[in-house]
Amino acid sequence: MSDLAEPLPGVKPAAHRSLWVGYTLYLLGALTFALNGTVSKAILLSGVDSARLSQLRVTGAFLFLLAFVAINRPKRLRIERREWPFLVAYGIFGVAMTQYLFFVALQYLPVGVALLIEFTAPVFVALWFRFVLREPTRRTVWLALTIALVGLALVAEVWRGFSFEAIGLIAALGAALALSAHYLITDRQMRQPEPRDPVSLTMWGFGFASLFWVVVQPWWSFPWTDLSGNSDASLGAIIGDRPLWLLTAWMIVLGTVVPFWLVVASMRHLRASQASVIGLTEPLLAIIIAWLVLAESLAVVQLIGGALILTGVVLAERSRQPR
Repeated sequence: MSDLAEPLPGVKPAAHRSLWVGYTLYLLGALTFALNGTVSKAILLSGVDSARLSQLRVTGAFLFLLAFVAINRPKRLRIERREWPFLVAYGIFGVAMTQYLFFVALQYLPVGVALLIEFTAPVFVALWFRFVLREPTRRTVWLALTIALVGLALVAEVWRGFSFEAIGLIAALGAALALSAHYLITDRQMRQPEPRDPVSLTMWGFGFASLFWVVVQPWWSFPWTDLSGNSDASLGAIIGDRPLWLLTAWMIVLGTVVPFWLVVASMRHLRASQASVIGLTEPLLAIIIAWLVLAESLAVVQLIGGALILTGVVLAERSRQPR
């Protein structure tokens, strides 16, 4: 433990402290996100539609943050002309699609499997930096991609004709691509000369995500009666037979507003590639929580596949280090 207090070679003490602030913020965000996976699955298993749940999540989070920003930072409600394309893309692709596709995946996959597939995003981030931004990249990016794909094959148990429904796997991969967009767009914003603060950035991300859902499915058709019951009692003593409105409130505040703010705040101190690798703790935590709460478990070969996915992601991050 004493080694953690020593500056990294070649890193100034102030920068070292900033780096660990970023890691701490992201780890806290990963923990709250991991908890939210189990809560969200409990709501979905109770019959709430995934698109409607995504709409409720982003809109509730937007209203919560809008009130906070209006009271504490009213000047940040203004959007500069140059920010419009970024904020719209961030809201639709980085927020709305990430959450919706993840909810679809949760309906067909265990929480841990859905997150393991979604968190192949850093591999796509590394490929983007290599082929689009043309940053220096080691050849290990190809090894990382190969290992991650082998891990995915083991998690999905492809030799058995896939042990899960194809729609769940496709949705989880779509969530991975959307999460990649989230990392990259946030990283670009944080490198601007005058970046937005994490709270207003998160607020407008949810705002444009909620506007997207209003166009797709208007609020006057929302099935409010779906939230009037309780969660499935078979989900266990911790989360089963709870009012759905209470679980929804948890999902919005502790499962959305708080972790998203922590993640965005951490990226003041981390690059997108660093943040995405620290995010690998989320599927590990989610697997443990889902096992304790929902009694979900993975076969040994799937756990090996999960370890390979995480290994591939770590190698993808290392591939971006300067030669």
